[in-house]
Amino acid sequence: MKFTTVSIKSFLKMLATTYKNWIANEPFQMSAAVSYYALFSFPALLIIIIQTTGLFYEKKEVKGKIIREISDVLGFDAAKTVEVMLENAIDQEQSTLIIIIGVITLLYGATGMFIALQKSLNAIWRVKPKPKSEILKMIKDRIFSLGLILMIGLLLLTSLVLTALITATTDWIGARFPNIIIYVIQIINFILSLILSTVLFALIFKVLPDVKMKWKDVWLGAFVTTILFSIGKSALGVYFGTTNPGSTFGAAGSVILILLWVSYSSLILFFGAEFTKVLAHKYGGGIQPTSYAEKVS
Repeated sequence: MKFTTVSIKSFLKMLATTYKNWIANEPFQMSAAVSYYALFSFPALLIIIIQTTGLFYEKKEVKGKIIREISDVLGFDAAKTVEVMLENAIDQEQSTLIIIIGVITLLYGATGMFIALQKSLNAIWRVKPKPKSEILKMIKDRIFSLGLILMIGLLLLTSLVLTALITATTDWIGARFPNIIIYVIQIINFILSLILSTVLFALIFKVLPDVKMKWKDVWLGAFVTTILFSIGKSALGVYFGTTNPGSTFGAAGSVILILLWVSYSSLILFFGAEFTKVLAHKYGGGIQPTSYAEKVS
């Protein structure tokens, strides 16, 4: 794909086509389905990420970063609810059998949201599973989803290490050089965050759905999704902070906020997927179903 050939006019046309396709695929219904599965997958997903990255980094630091991210978007109450949930799940003294059963349940539950997300991406990219490959595909989907979760943990670990290094460097430089250098380092930190997010979205678009795409057809769509996601994250933080939509639900307010956050985030992700599809068909090698799937007429 030659990105230099994409003019501003062509880019705007692709955005218009993307929006048209996005609305036609009923994104609100798909995001509601993902949110429903996320409600049950969310605790297991976070626990696996924390336990995995905790092999290489302090678990308290990993959990603290996740809680801070949740607090920035959903507020203190929702973050506190998630923190208590994680503490109850991680810190319990349990027998070996219970732990084994718990691990299996965690693995199955954590992948549920990604399976729902995969079905939505398949609908966007007009493919469906072949009827005769359901068992093999189910196993493959769970493995791929688990692999994606571990990749999220790896990216989170990378982010933590980079943040720690940048913080240490900033403190050292701040005592010896002008403040402008610190601003430059903060910009570098922001750029690194964008890169890691772009890699995550590229993995979701490339690995999760039942399609074959070239990596070069994924990166621009993943980057656009990252920009939209960053804008949406800030907008959601302001929206939740000013309107507090979960307040009318009392004790269940934190859960409602999580559902709303996943739903809105899914809408952005689906828009990015639609843009990636338009881009791949117009400038790339297109999108073809895998051996486990077939095109929807």
